[in-house]
Amino acid sequence: MGFYEELKAKTEQLVQERGLEDYPVEVKGKVLKPVEAIGDPQRRDFPILKGKEFMVEADFQGCKGQAFTGEPQGFQGTLKEILTIPLREKSSGEKAAFIATLNAVMNYLNLADRTRHCHNEKPENCARELGSYIKEKYGNVRIGFVGYQPAMIDHLHRDFELRALDLNPDNIGKVKSGVLIEDGEKNRDEVVQWADILLVTGSTVANGTIEYFYSLEKPVLFYGNTIAGTAVLMGLERVCFFGN
Repeated sequence: MGFYEELKAKTEQLVQERGLEDYPVEVKGKVLKPVEAIGDPQRRDFPILKGKEFMVEADFQGCKGQAFTGEPQGFQGTLKEILTIPLREKSSGEKAAFIATLNAVMNYLNLADRTRHCHNEKPENCARELGSYIKEKYGNVRIGFVGYQPAMIDHLHRDFELRALDLNPDNIGKVKSGVLIEDGEKNRDEVVQWADILLVTGSTVANGTIEYFYSLEKPVLFYGNTIAGTAVLMGLERVCFFGN
C-alpha cells in the first residue's frame, strides 16, 4: 500500500470509528490572505508573502485546519464526500483541500494540535527553538533542508552544515538567507545522501513529493502545520513549536 492509500485508509477508519462519515457536517475551504495566514512578520521573504504559495483553510465544526499549496482549491461537502478524492491521481490543490480538512478533523478530535500557522514574530522564534531541539536530540549533524523557509535556513546554517533544496525556479541557484538554494529535483539524491538528517517541509504531503521522503533510512523531521494530522496518523516526526 502506497503512502496516500494508507493515509486515506487510516482517515476513513478514524472517521467511521467516530461516527462522522454520514454526520451532516459542512467542510469549507478558503484561500487565506497573507496577513491571515502568517500575520506581519519582520522578515519579508516568506513565500506566502510573495504570492508564491497559498494557504487553504478548512473549517470543521468550528475547528480549523490549514495546508500550504501552490494551487489553492476549496471544498464544500461532507467528510464522506471528501474521502472519495483519489489522492494519488488528483492535483495538489485537491490534495491540499483534503489535508486541510484532515487537520481540522484531527483538531476537533483532540488528536492533533498546531493545525494553523503561527503569526508575526513566532516563525522567527520557531527557527531559534528548532536549532536547540536538533542540537540536543541529534548533535552536530549535517542537515538536508527541503523547502524554502527563510527563518529556519537563516538560523540553522549558523550552527550546522546545511544544504537546502527547493522546487521554485525563482530560488534555485541563488543564495538565500546565507545558503545556496539547490534544485529540489536534480540535486535531491545527492543532498539526501550527504545529510545526516532531513528537515522537510510538511507541504510535501500536499504536493505529492512526500512519497520520496517518508521512508528514507535516516531521520526525517517534517516541519510546519500542513502535516499536523498526517504526522499523527502515519507516525511521522513533526516539529512545530508555535503553531496555533
